[in-house]
Amino acid sequence: MSEKLWVEVGNVNDIPKLGARVVETAKGNIAVFRNAEDEIFALRDKCPHKGGPLSQGIVHGKKVACPLHDWKINLDSGEAVAPDEGCAASYPVKLKGDKIFLSLTPNEACPNK
Repeated sequence: MSEKLWVEVGNVNDIPKLGARVVETAKGNIAVFRNAEDEIFALRDKCPHKGGPLSQGIVHGKKVACPLHDWKINLDSGEAVAPDEGCAASYPVKLKGDKIFLSLTPNEACPNK
């Protein structure tokens, strides 16, 4: 397994609580989320249902609601909340102080969604 390449994408305070910012990549946009507890998550910015921009959704707890059809997506796994089915690729993030680092290699669970 190859070592992950980490890219600095900003500071925690660059993302409003319960909000997101978008990181543009050659393979599509990645939404980086911050919840009320200052936890940081990253998902492909595309709902598994109809491709809605998850970055424009409402964050609550460890979930985001897609702005198109209100599907709830788990921020930590990218999995849709039942009864909905589907997955948005999730990406590893790590913090060094207030700096956010993102791996552009998706987690194995649903890397190509």
